[in-house]
Amino acid sequence: MSRGILVVGASSPIGRAIGRAFADAGDTVVGAALDRPGEPSYAVELVLDCATAAGAEAAVAATIDAAGRLDVVILAAAVMPVAPVTATTDAQWRSALDATLGTAFAVSRAALPVLPRGGAMVAVSSVNANLAAPGLPAYAAAKAGLEGLVRQLALEYGPAGVRVNAVAPGLIGGADLADAAAGYPLGRTGTPEEVASAVLFLAGAGFVTGAVVPVDGGLSIASPAAFLRGDLRARWLE
Repeated sequence: MSRGILVVGASSPIGRAIGRAFADAGDTVVGAALDRPGEPSYAVELVLDCATAAGAEAAVAATIDAAGRLDVVILAAAVMPVAPVTATTDAQWRSALDATLGTAFAVSRAALPVLPRGGAMVAVSSVNANLAAPGLPAYAAAKAGLEGLVRQLALEYGPAGVRVNAVAPGLIGGADLADAAAGYPLGRTGTPEEVASAVLFLAGAGFVTGAVVPVDGGLSIASPAAFLRGDLRARWLE
C-alpha cells in the first residue's frame, strides 16, 4: 500500500534524494520548503515556512489530501551559518535554530496527532551535533537540540506505536572535497542518495526508535589522532 510521505526541507540535495527514494518505493511524496523544491518525484510541492504553526499544519493537511493518509514525516530543514560565536549575529543564531528546531517542533506538533500506529518520523541531524568544528556554534547547537527532541518524542509517542529516529550525516558532497575525504575511514565523502537509503531504512524499521544512526563513512569512530598526526594518518592510508 502506498504511504503518505511528507518531506520538510525538500529543496536541499538530501531532501530531494529522500523524496526520490520514497517515490521509487511507490509512496506518495509531498515536499515542503521555503523555495520550490523542483523535484519531479514529489506529487505536490509546497512553498511555505514549516517553522510556523500555519505552515506546518498546511503541509500536514496537503499530504493527507494528496495521499489520503500521513505515514512518515522527514525533518530535513536546516540553515548553517559559518562564523565563530563572537561573530555570530542574532539573526544567524535565530535562523539556525528556527530552521532546524523550530521547524521540527512545529511539524511534530502538527503531525504526531494524525500519525497512525506504525507511523514514523525521521530527522536529518549531523555529525556536528557531537563532533565540534570551528565556526559552527549555531548549527551544532541546533542539531544537538534536534537529537534531544528525537529522543523525547520517541519516548512519549512509543506507546502510540509511532517511532522517531534520526540520521547523522558526515560531509555530503562531490569531487571538490578530496582533502576532506582523506579524513574519512571509507576514504570518501558521502552522497545524498546514501543518506536517503538510511532514512528509508529507519522509516520501515519497526523496532527501532530513539536512535541516531551515523551516515558518516566512519568519521565518528575515528580517533582525532588519526587526523592530527601525519604518521598515523599515513599508516591508516597505506
